[in-house]
Amino acid sequence: MKLFIVAVLVAAACAAPSSYPTYEKKYEKDYKYPEIVVTSQSDERNLDGSSQWSYAQSDYTTREESQVQKKMQGVKYDSYGKATYEDVMGNTNKGSSYWVSPEGEKFTLTWTADDAGFQPKGDHLPVAPVHVYELPVAPVHEYELPVAPVHEYELPVAPALPYSRTGLGY
Repeated sequence: MKLFIVAVLVAAACAAPSSYPTYEKKYEKDYKYPEIVVTSQSDERNLDGSSQWSYAQSDYTTREESQVQKKMQGVKYDSYGKATYEDVMGNTNKGSSYWVSPEGEKFTLTWTADDAGFQPKGDHLPVAPVHVYELPVAPVHEYELPVAPVHEYELPVAPALPYSRTGLGY
């Protein structure tokens, strides 16, 4: 009986409405942005590993990208840490995106990703400043290395002792 009462209380607690607000908001009457829909899209996958896809939306946002398989130079390390270079197949991607910000500013971004890395291009991307000054150069000192002195002396020679032959046959 106690088990039945506990089960009824748990079921009632689960069925009670939550007091937390839900964050699913429906579009209100004064919502100023229209609904965005996809106006066109394409996706093409090829047997050789290449592909192309693109889409366009009703807010003039577009994106297109293509991918191609390419032989690249890869590095492989053996168990001793020795590097060997070999040809490997890799992907190269090219693409572009276009969108308009809520303030009305137009952005275009193009990129390439291959064995040279990811290279984005766009007018809105920051550019590193160019320095026009010369870097200081360390002074060059002309040193004359000291030379060890050369001593000229004669080694003493021991006087010769008289030698007489002795032994068998003499």
